Amino acid sequence: MSEVLSDLGAALDAGDAGQSHALVRTVPTEDLDDLLGVLATRARDGSGLAAELLVERLDDSGVIRRFVRGALLDESAVDDVSQDVLISVAGSVGSFRGGSKVTTWVHTIVRNRVVDHLRRQRATAPLPEDDLSPAQRMSSMIATRATVQDALASLPELYRQPVALRDLEGLSYAEVADRLDRNVGTVKAQISRGRAMVAAALRGVQDGVWV
Repeated sequence: MSEVLSDLGAALDAGDAGQSHALVRTVPTEDLDDLLGVLATRARDGSGLAAELLVERLDDSGVIRRFVRGALLDESAVDDVSQDVLISVAGSVGSFRGGSKVTTWVHTIVRNRVVDHLRRQRATAPLPEDDLSPAQRMSSMIATRATVQDALASLPELYRQPVALRDLEGLSYAEVADRLDRNVGTVKAQISRGRAMVAAALRGVQDGVWV
């Protein structure tokens, strides 16, 4: 496995997206922590490709959803809070120091996002913009800020299209799914990942915002 991770590091250094994706797919679940450690460290050091792979692998693994579900009684909120966590992970990966497992670091972010969600649920008056969820803020930024739209334009088309339709054109998830001929669950996942990748691309000017 060390050889695969070494090869992955070399592929990331070379910016070889095809090889990097292929190598990530060969890493078994039992070695997830080692893989996430490589990806988080490279993403922290500025690799956009590593950030993309970190977002995808974390989401695919179900780790975030499992942590969120364990902390919330409201099953209907799991999707939204999980998306907030994914955006927070991508936007604050610069704070990852490598002293613990990535999943331990992620668990801390989950606790923060769950607390935020519960606080918003208890609020009786409209919250100021600073208290919006990470997903709400990212959606607003994508719709209104040119620099964020530039980051969106750099995403792989798989994610760029659904995010643009949702956040720039204001379509519902169902409408986006219909437009792209994809199922709604796939569209929701792609929008969540796309927003997280935009957050990762912007973290140089927003470190600390998402934790």
